[in-house]
Order: sequence, then C-alpha cells, then structure tokens
Amino acid sequence: MDNMSMTNGRRAGAVPALGAALALLTGCGGSTGATGAGGEYTVMTWAPSGTGSADREGVTALAGAIGRATAARGGVGGHRLRVLTCNEHGTADGATACARQAAVAHAVAVIGSYSEFGESFMPVLEQAGIPYIGGYGMTGPEFSSPYSYPVAGGTPTLIAGSGRQLVAAGCRQIALVRSDTRAGDTLARYLATAVAQSGVKPVDVKVPDKDPDYPAVVRKALGEDRPGTCVSNALAPDRSGKLLEAYGKAAPRNTRFGSVIGSVQQSALSAGGAAATLNGSFATGWYPPQSSRVWDELRTTAADDRRIDTSDLGVQTTWVAYQVFLQAADRLREAGTPLSAKTLRTQLDSGDTLDTGGATPPLTWGMTDMLPSAESPRLVNTWVTFQQVRDGRLTEQQSGFVDVRWVLTGGKPPQ
Repeated sequence: MDNMSMTNGRRAGAVPALGAALALLTGCGGSTGATGAGGEYTVMTWAPSGTGSADREGVTALAGAIGRATAARGGVGGHRLRVLTCNEHGTADGATACARQAAVAHAVAVIGSYSEFGESFMPVLEQAGIPYIGGYGMTGPEFSSPYSYPVAGGTPTLIAGSGRQLVAAGCRQIALVRSDTRAGDTLARYLATAVAQSGVKPVDVKVPDKDPDYPAVVRKALGEDRPGTCVSNALAPDRSGKLLEAYGKAAPRNTRFGSVIGSVQQSALSAGGAAATLNGSFATGWYPPQSSRVWDELRTTAADDRRIDTSDLGVQTTWVAYQVFLQAADRLREAGTPLSAKTLRTQLDSGDTLDTGGATPPLTWGMTDMLPSAESPRLVNTWVTFQQVRDGRLTEQQSGFVDVRWVLTGGKPPQ
C-alpha cells in the first residue's frame, strides 16, 4: 500500500442524533404555521418518486420512519419536530416547488434529500435563509452555496479515491468509464491527478448519452487485457448494469474491475445479476459498507418499510444528515439558544465538530475547513472508504477512512 492519509480513530462517541426525539407530521403542501410556534419546529426532506429509474422514495420514506421510531421520546429541545416530505418529481419545477413549500412552512432546514436541480432550488432556499443539510450532492450549488452543508464529497472524492485504491492494488493502467459530459470531463481530470505521481496511465473512456455501444466501450477499456490493466466505473446504476453485462461477456483474464459506490451498490449484488462478474472487484465509497455496525440503528429504523434500501447512498446520506441536524440542534439547546434557520446556520458555521457515529469522520463547516476551490468550497468531507466484493458482499478492504483532499486541490500525495 502506498502512503495515503488514514484515520481509524475519528469516531469520538455516539451522537444524540436519532435519540433526540422527533414527533412527526408528514406531507407535501398545506399550511403549517410559524416555525417554533406552539412548541413546534419544521423541517423538510424531498426526493423524486414515480419517475422511473431516478426514483429515491426511500429518502423521504426514511424521514418518515425516523419520526415514527422516535415520536414518543419527547422532541427536540422539548419541541415537536414536524417533518414535511415532498416529491420533486425529477424536474426543476418540482424541486423549486418543494423549496418554496419549505419557505412557506418556515422550515428551519431541508435535510438529506435527492435532486438533480440545485441550480433551481438553492436560490429559493438562500432567499428564505434556510440551510440545506446533507443533500446527495449531484449539483454544483450543493458544494458552493454558503447555505449548503454537504456531508459527503460527491462523485469527485469517489473518483479520486478509486484511483488511489487501484494504484494501491498494483494497477499500471486505469480506464475511467464515464459519461461524455462536462461533469465527466471533471472526473477524468481528478483521476489523472490521483494517479499522476504513481506513473499509472489513465485512459479516458467516454460513454455517449444516446445509444452507447457497451461492447465497444468494454473493448476500449480493456485494451490488450494485460496484467496491471484496471477499470474504474463511474456510470449511473442503470448504465453500469449494461456495462457489467458486456464486461462479463468479454470475460477478461487479467483486467481488474473497480467502481464507485452508487454506480454499483450492495442491492445490485444481492439481486445476483452482477455478483459473479464483480467478485474480487474494488469499490470506493463515502461511508462504511452496508454490513457495518455503523448502520445498525438505520436498519432498525427502516426495518418495517420495504421502500427503504439501507445500502442506497441516498438513504445513508439522509440518515447522516439527520444526525448532523439533531446534534447541531442539541448544541443550541445546551447553549440556551432557540432553534431557527438562522441560529442553526450560525451553529453549523461555528467550526464546532459534529460526530456522525462513525459513518464519516467528524464534520465541520468552519471557514478554515472549506476546500480551497472556487468550484466546491463547501466540500469539507474529502474522506472515502475502500471496499471489496467478497462472495457477493461489499466488505471493508481496509478499515478507516482515506483522505483524498490533496487530489481535489491539485496537490501531491502525502509522504
């Protein structure tokens, strides 16, 4: 293994998180009253539903499950927490409508959530002064807006981590299979930076949006299928399935496969379709694998709702986001400060460290913690996990987190 920054000890104690109780009212629309009035705070979680492959109904279902599981425990600082959920329908107009609803409801925060339309909803939240905690991280504004508090590092950290993981595995050539888009161009740049100091050759394999020829994509990625050849997959889950089908038919003898979690996740392996092809393959994630005890409370909370896939990154990110919110609210209570959108932002901006129970290293959004990047200054969690597929299960390849901050800032690997 090369000299990469690691941490195994940044799991300082349990979060009050979901033990800080919630009382729940779910919905999308309607009059809610003022935040905090009548002993009540309001938050919102949104995601698309009824749209097909983009659906993330588990994200909003989890928000409801959190409330139901903790409704009898007393509230947040003695106040009820009113959880609104909203279907953003996978459209810019839908995401904007959800954000406006949060503003009308005087929400103290939008928590978790999943949307491709940050350019549409973030200005609405900014105007209303509402913090956006732990969105999935699909758009630039989620990593640049001062009202956004991302808990994970988006696809850039995963690609940087995948490069480092494959370098450590002995790869001498890494083919990045990615969408032929501007965002894909950025990923190719991060991979090149991640492997530049190791003498590894990056190969950029662009996959067109319309009618891609997956066998041809695989042929380019494999090249001559020599020892030391590796693939890093960054396609969307549905496209990854087609890539893996073509990869399995090609039956490479020497090439090793790597992927970012989200492109391939545990649910796909459990279904059996990709298990044989991926056995022994590498994966880079934001969080520990789904089998980790870090997710025990999530599994318990989601046990009665079949919509919630606890291996889904959107579900896990929303879980982490609620932990951050509830811990920040508890800090305000300890200080005797009423919870509001403004005081919550002040607390999150203070530089105080918030623990996530081991799902991530402790998080903070103080000024000195910002990423020195014009594109993604709010990307404060630059840590990833290294996983490997064994017997059809994602398992830890090594314990702890790996910091790839140096890749994202164009630096050199730590010695």
